[in-house]
Amino acid sequence: MTEDDPTDAISDLEARIEALSEVAERCRKFILASKIAIGGGGVLLLLIVLGLLGASQVAALGSIALVLGGIVSLGSNVSTLQQTEAAIDAAEMRRAELISSIDLRLVDDVPMKLM
Repeated sequence: MTEDDPTDAISDLEARIEALSEVAERCRKFILASKIAIGGGGVLLLLIVLGLLGASQVAALGSIALVLGGIVSLGSNVSTLQQTEAAIDAAEMRRAELISSIDLRLVDDVPMKLM
């Protein structure tokens, strides 16, 4: 291997892509949880307003906190996911450039000799 050999850089990029993919998957899970919290808080608040659950101030504040917390978490994770996906795209483009810079040779279909 020479100093100009890009195989180490390709391996590093593949490890980075793998780590970023895990971060993106965690963001997707948090986005789903945030949407559930927003929906649950909204339904709870609606039930309180309609009088189907009772007129508890604690429940009303809790439902409002669920909605607001879900919105904040959703916004944060959506922006993190966008940044992570942009980093993955950049790393994949760089990996493709490095792979294309390697002088690849075709291997002929020559039968192997048995020893």
